[in-house]
Amino acid sequence: MSIKKTIQKQYQRIVNEAATHFTKPTGIVQKPAEGWIVTVRKALGMSGVQLARRMGITRAAISQREKAEPDGGITLKQMQATAEALGCHFVYAIVPEENIEDIILKQARRNAKTIIKRASGHMALEKQSLTNEANEKIISDHADDLVRDMHSNFWDEK
Repeated sequence: MSIKKTIQKQYQRIVNEAATHFTKPTGIVQKPAEGWIVTVRKALGMSGVQLARRMGITRAAISQREKAEPDGGITLKQMQATAEALGCHFVYAIVPEENIEDIILKQARRNAKTIIKRASGHMALEKQSLTNEANEKIISDHADDLVRDMHSNFWDEK
């Protein structure tokens, strides 16, 4: 295995491991409707004024953060600082909906189908069409090759 592939496998392991920590049997942990700042602050029984004092900012700034968070209008830096003031850890992650290797394989199959479809069109013109079963085997084999080689244009739309 090449160094590039080894490094990629290490990244895949990190992402897959993170995904297991951020999911429950029922799915991804959902953000509360009011947002995490309001929810945690209220769970702690802390007022907005008290949080503002802890952070050295105004109550209006806390209110602005609390209103901005549910819509994604707060910076990661602000979330980090607010979480710390609440005695919490701020966690930020991009969690795949499925195993990262499966996402790669789906892309490889899409690429392989596009390539094989073009070739099949030429073969049909020459009356050398393959059966669906034969085409599926070729697509599967080609997808495996694409995953193994992963050229720089792997994720380009074709």
